[in-house]
Amino acid sequence: MLAVLSPGQGSQKPGFLTPWLDLPGAEARLRWWSALAGIDLVRLGTEGDADEIKDTARTQPLLVAAALLAAEHLPMYDVTVTAGHSVGELAAAALAGVLPPESAITLAGVRGREMAAACALEPTGMSAMLGGDKDEVLAAIEAHGLHPANFNGAGQIVVAGAVDRLAKLAAEPPAGSRVISVKVAGAFHTPYMAPAEQALGAVAAGITPTDPTRILLSNFDGAAVNHGREMLQRLVRQVTAPVRWDLCIHSLADLGVTAVIELPPAGTLAGLIKRELKGSAALPEIVTLNTPDDLAAARDLIARHGAPSGHEPTMQFRVVVSASAGTFAPVEGLAEGDMIDSGQVIGHVTTRQGAVEVAAHGSGVLTEWLAHHDDPVAPGQPLARIGGQLT
Repeated sequence: MLAVLSPGQGSQKPGFLTPWLDLPGAEARLRWWSALAGIDLVRLGTEGDADEIKDTARTQPLLVAAALLAAEHLPMYDVTVTAGHSVGELAAAALAGVLPPESAITLAGVRGREMAAACALEPTGMSAMLGGDKDEVLAAIEAHGLHPANFNGAGQIVVAGAVDRLAKLAAEPPAGSRVISVKVAGAFHTPYMAPAEQALGAVAAGITPTDPTRILLSNFDGAAVNHGREMLQRLVRQVTAPVRWDLCIHSLADLGVTAVIELPPAGTLAGLIKRELKGSAALPEIVTLNTPDDLAAARDLIARHGAPSGHEPTMQFRVVVSASAGTFAPVEGLAEGDMIDSGQVIGHVTTRQGAVEVAAHGSGVLTEWLAHHDDPVAPGQPLARIGGQLT
């Protein structure tokens, strides 16, 4: 089983689109998308310096365009799974058939401009926290009035909020952790981005999505999303919600993904997967696609790991995750193979504040328990798989 991944902001490099313009039709494609995005993608991707292309309003459509441009030169009909990190989700949604490329580019342009405008309202930023005990790190983030913005896996949590509070956290890091400032314009994926979420939602409301034709994983909870309208809503909500890339990695492993292609500018997501799954039998073979010279290796990977040509699977699979830390208990008498209705309670997580119900977000067959009675669970931890069949 093969997955294609689209990277997010921070992966861009000066000149990274230059070699792609040698491919037939590439420049014309980018000029058309430039008109939709409201920026010159050709110039920025070939001549823009590091400072220019890290501008949020420019970076986001540039990254989505790069991923979609490269994917046009792959046999995507053999790809089973797509996912993207942050703004990369727009490219992933297009590759899964939820959005046409033009809609993904347009939304990326709106998203980038509106998030840049939200960043200008007050001084905020982001820092990467590496290492330390996860519970202690999260407690320190909360104690400083900050927000966990990205759970990237491999012991990396990106925290966001007011710059003065970030400075205090850096001066008093939890034991065993270190804090590294991230050079971004503001506190992405936090309530500070509420104006951007509202603006993006107003534009997205005019789009008619379609249901995905392949497995599409969501940053919100690592779940596979079956309905286009739900995915569009999640894409809007994700502007202020944390990116759970750690859960996406674990969903790739749970699905049995054996190979991964990271679209350009590639390397960041591949590194996170390698670190998170290091030493695990679930570690997939990975190709980082950065230039047309890498297309041969990517096509070979698809030939060896892809689905049979002409078969586009529709995923009937969801991962139910825990919303809280505590001890899990499944509903008594509920067994693998039982039918589950959307909204049905399948278990409880006992926390210090009491029991929290765990409900299925969609109907289907309870294919596998991923946690069992009295198992300790963390926020976002997969508890069960609903569905699990490709049709």
